[in-house]
Amino acid sequence: MDFILKSTTGIVIRTGTADTFVGFLRQDLASLGSADLKGANLSGADLKGANLTSASLTSADLSGADLSGADLSGADLRGANLHGASLRYANLRGADLRYANLRYANLDYACWPLSCCSKDVKVDARIAAQLAAHFCVMDCDDPAYQAARAAILEFAKTSHRAGDLGLLEEWRISHV
Repeated sequence: MDFILKSTTGIVIRTGTADTFVGFLRQDLASLGSADLKGANLSGADLKGANLTSASLTSADLSGADLSGADLSGADLRGANLHGASLRYANLRGADLRYANLRYANLDYACWPLSCCSKDVKVDARIAAQLAAHFCVMDCDDPAYQAARAAILEFAKTSHRAGDLGLLEEWRISHV
């Protein structure tokens, strides 16, 4: 068993061919931009407010990690496991989320990338409803948008954010 310190990216234990994350020093969280953490086991890690700008986290295990307020802009998260991770207030602008597992992650107030880099991301119904709710509160009078909105509105109202977005009030007003 070897202990490895990859510059300031943290302490990792290597056992054979597998690396297991141990922890970051709090001051090191500000300097993880562009870090190569491909395949790293960061499960349950406290990465609140971490600077992971342009970091390579391909196939990394971030399940249950706390990434609240982290800057993941431009990060490569392809195939990463973020199951149950907290991404509240995280900046995901320009992040590559293709094939990432975000089921049961908390994305409240996070910046979701609206690009092809969010194609094939795995989400649960809670996240899908949250995204649908945000879609349904846009102000667009185009008939095609109105038809699409009508088709998903009931699902969007199941979002835990539906009340905050006024979707439930809209329903009450239209049913009075």
